[in-house]
Amino acid sequence: MMFPSSCLPPRSLHAPAVILFSGGLDSTTLLALAKQLGYAPYALSVSYGQKHSSEINAAKQIATEIGVVRHEVIDIDLTRFGGSALTDHNLKVPTTPGLANEIPITYVPARNTILLSLALGWAEALGGLDIFYGANSVDYSGYPDCRPEYVKSFEVMANLATKAGVESHAQATRFRVHAPIIDLTKAEIIRLGLTLGIDYAKTVSCYQANSAGEACGVCESCRLRKIGFAQAEVADPTRYWL
Repeated sequence: MMFPSSCLPPRSLHAPAVILFSGGLDSTTLLALAKQLGYAPYALSVSYGQKHSSEINAAKQIATEIGVVRHEVIDIDLTRFGGSALTDHNLKVPTTPGLANEIPITYVPARNTILLSLALGWAEALGGLDIFYGANSVDYSGYPDCRPEYVKSFEVMANLATKAGVESHAQATRFRVHAPIIDLTKAEIIRLGLTLGIDYAKTVSCYQANSAGEACGVCESCRLRKIGFAQAEVADPTRYWL
């Protein structure tokens, strides 16, 4: 089985790792990969006020099937801040591509920094030093918190802002933020996931999925997912309602 070159094995057998897990295509691949590498996976899903709960429902089912040590679902109401088509019901999810180099309206202000901070807190409480984050800078939608430099910066911050990080005197006992799919295309992610035995029909990536978990097929997340399956030359198992 070929893993991304950036994959790092656990520093001790079955070391705990917190995996940010949405129930979508990328994070499901990440969860299965972390387990295959030998980590003891702790899945963290966050219901932050997104317009549908299908993604969280998928995460619960997939986490059970993959087999995690523990799955936590945390509720945070980011609708109180607004500023994104994913959390503000007055804003529509776009169904056509935006302008080049434009950060889309589906960007949720500071969402991934908030989610990674929660993962960091749980990892430190567990006595673990590893966090897995499904950032992707190849097929990504222009989000600033999906870039390699952001991931590196958060890792630096993690080791500056925690008791575990400050008390560490060796690289081997410092926090690591793993982003192993950051340089992969969606097709490469799908091919990797298939070698890990993932059933992508159970994942939900759509920005406006219905209550049954069926995808719209026209939002940007759906478009990237469709392109990924086409380029991977694999039949798209996604259930669509449009």
